[in-house]
Amino acid sequence: MVTMLPVISAAATCSAPLVKEPIGQAEAERLAVTMKALADPARLRLLSIVASSAEQEACVCDLIEPIGLSQPTVSHHLKVLTEAGFLARSKRGTWAYYRLQPEALAGVADFLTV
Repeated sequence: MVTMLPVISAAATCSAPLVKEPIGQAEAERLAVTMKALADPARLRLLSIVASSAEQEACVCDLIEPIGLSQPTVSHHLKVLTEAGFLARSKRGTWAYYRLQPEALAGVADFLTV
């Protein structure tokens, strides 16, 4: 038995209309830079270590050994995370301390859960 399918005109739309405004070009570029900072396993591990530390803060001296990378490489990753807004840096004596900035993570989570 042959079933006849309805003919759809070429003028018919293939998608539903938008129900809210998508992000603009500037916001997409900003978000891409932010997400690029997260797109590295070492950086994700660094964020996880800081987030798991007391008061969500850790000394750079405590971040080198668990990551297994050299101090300059860890410092570079921390700089990228700080510039992206995920960490805040403060200097105490000769050591730098990094504190998690939860609002930056919340911003990425809000976008991904839309």
